[in-house]
Amino acid sequence: MEIEGQAIHDGRRQLLRHAVATLAYRCGKALSGAPEGFSAFRASETARTPGQILAHMCDLSDWALSIANGKQEWHDSEPQSWELDTQRFFAALKAFDSYLATGNPVGCAVERLFQGPIADALTHVGQIAILRRLAGAPVRAENYFRAEIVVGRVGAEQAAPRREF
Repeated sequence: MEIEGQAIHDGRRQLLRHAVATLAYRCGKALSGAPEGFSAFRASETARTPGQILAHMCDLSDWALSIANGKQEWHDSEPQSWELDTQRFFAALKAFDSYLATGNPVGCAVERLFQGPIADALTHVGQIAILRRLAGAPVRAENYFRAEIVVGRVGAEQAAPRREF
């Protein structure tokens, strides 16, 4: 039974790593090619800017790693330039995924990491995509089922889309 329990745990961790790779792939599309000044675009007076959302996504990725390490810490970061925060986001995802890949103990159930920081970041990637459309720079739609998303590929460099429309 111990071997079966370990296999289930490893499967959950691999599924979480796939979710992180999915987040990286989708962010790669939404963050790249943003027009000049997009970071400060406001859909309304009370809406967060894309730069504020991206800074929050960076904080979520840092938070995920701190939870995995068993030392939960939250920081509210101010937006930097779009380029710097994009680099920070992918660096934080890489650090988180690298930790998951070690097999070291995770500070909570991996499902909680998915339901918290990862699911939140996936929501925000959709917000950025919508804001891109509102700003006149839409992200091309894609059949994500066909996308080449690979565990461990969590940087800005991703496979070319297989079927955009």
